[in-house]
Amino acid sequence: MLGQGDRKAAVNLSLDSLPAISDRVVKPTYRRSDLRPGIVHVGVGNFHRAHQAIYLHRLFQNGQDLDWAILGAGVKSYDENMRNKLKAQDWLTTVVELDPEGFSAEICAAMAGFSDVNAQALIAAMSDPEIRIVSLTVTEGGYFVDAKTGGFDLSNPEIVNDIKNPETPTTVFGIIIAALANRRQKGIAPFTVMSCDNLPENGHVARHALLGLADAMPGDMGEWITGNVAFPNGMVDCITPATGEREISLVEDEFGIVDAAPVVCEPFRQWVLEDKFSNGRPALETVGVEFVSDVAPYELMKLRVLNGGHAAIAYPAALMGIKFAHEAMENPLVGGFYDKLAHEEIMPTVPPIPGARIEDYYKTLVKRFSNALLGDTIARLCLDGSNRQPKFIFPTISAQLEANRSIRGLALEVALWCRYCAGIDENGNEILIEDISADRLQAQAKAAKSDPPKFLQMHEIFGALNESQIFTDAFSQALNALWRDGTQATLQNYLRS
Repeated sequence: MLGQGDRKAAVNLSLDSLPAISDRVVKPTYRRSDLRPGIVHVGVGNFHRAHQAIYLHRLFQNGQDLDWAILGAGVKSYDENMRNKLKAQDWLTTVVELDPEGFSAEICAAMAGFSDVNAQALIAAMSDPEIRIVSLTVTEGGYFVDAKTGGFDLSNPEIVNDIKNPETPTTVFGIIIAALANRRQKGIAPFTVMSCDNLPENGHVARHALLGLADAMPGDMGEWITGNVAFPNGMVDCITPATGEREISLVEDEFGIVDAAPVVCEPFRQWVLEDKFSNGRPALETVGVEFVSDVAPYELMKLRVLNGGHAAIAYPAALMGIKFAHEAMENPLVGGFYDKLAHEEIMPTVPPIPGARIEDYYKTLVKRFSNALLGDTIARLCLDGSNRQPKFIFPTISAQLEANRSIRGLALEVALWCRYCAGIDENGNEILIEDISADRLQAQAKAAKSDPPKFLQMHEIFGALNESQIFTDAFSQALNALWRDGTQATLQNYLRS
């Protein structure tokens, strides 16, 4: 780490300060003035800046496709906060890869600007003929999916507002429809809508949301979108912890950069993308993006083995008072639970992928999860369970049930989530449930202590899964064991079986 003298020499990140930044840091070789926005990206969080933005940055480093720069955008109050931070440093981000063999840092300059955070400014930005892709990282819960029906949630108050007021939308999908309507009226080719969220068939989900809203509005925009707008599916992957004081201090101490919003991530990233675009695309294949005709096998493997694996280690670790993902992997009960669950119940549901061995993928994940430098918190992995469990765990349960195979470990994982939602860990410490449905989850989890099926009665989360008596029985048995014997003893019994 830098000494005290070097700390005093730390510089505030900006275009002007780039020459003063240590040569240890990879800096842009392209000039900001040479960039032209071709992509509006909604949701400029850590994952976007560690993933999509880095792929584009490296493309620009090669001198390619400088007319595909990013214009940042957002629709929420926290987007305004991010805009203010990035504006003060000329839209630059320090991205640090936490490789156990040595840290590396890169200044990403792929963002050429950031739209004002209001609907009309964003509609205007998306209406620009130079914008040919609108990409999204709006979280798993940002697509207005009705968990009970799997359809678009037309009852959501934000959606109701956009249906009634299409000229002044508040959701990202209402804004996209308004911009596409502008382009249609002016004879401008439509942009591609490209979801970069961690969702099964994310392109289909984005299309479903956009058409669900458009079809509920006056006019024929839904029909026009169906015939003219592409929604490529993509599998995205790069473990990216939240930024806090630890990360901000690391960037200053290790690299001499004062960055209000740096990103730290693992030294692994993957992007598998359908080659299906309405209006051209950058040559991302030259910097490692895999373009394929069908993303589904890749995303299924990732969503079930990686994201399902995160869930498998998160809830027992939280109940046992473990703070970090790497510590969870070091714990023989938690690591053993993931290993047994993955091999016996998760991996058998993943179809073969030509040229890829699922066992090799699993071993890579164990190494990634065990990276202590990431400081990836168990609390982050526990976030938003009501949105994540239906996407990362429940489909695997359904697949196992359909194949008449065991769901004992998967039912235990759901029971661990329920036990976590009760809000008290094994040591009697309060757990903060960070979930849009936190109050309902906690109430149902507490009721489930004496009557386990109560937790499964949340139809908006469990859908038809609670109609399976096999699952209900396995879940009830697991939850009763957790309350009676505790997390450690229940995991020991599972591993011995």
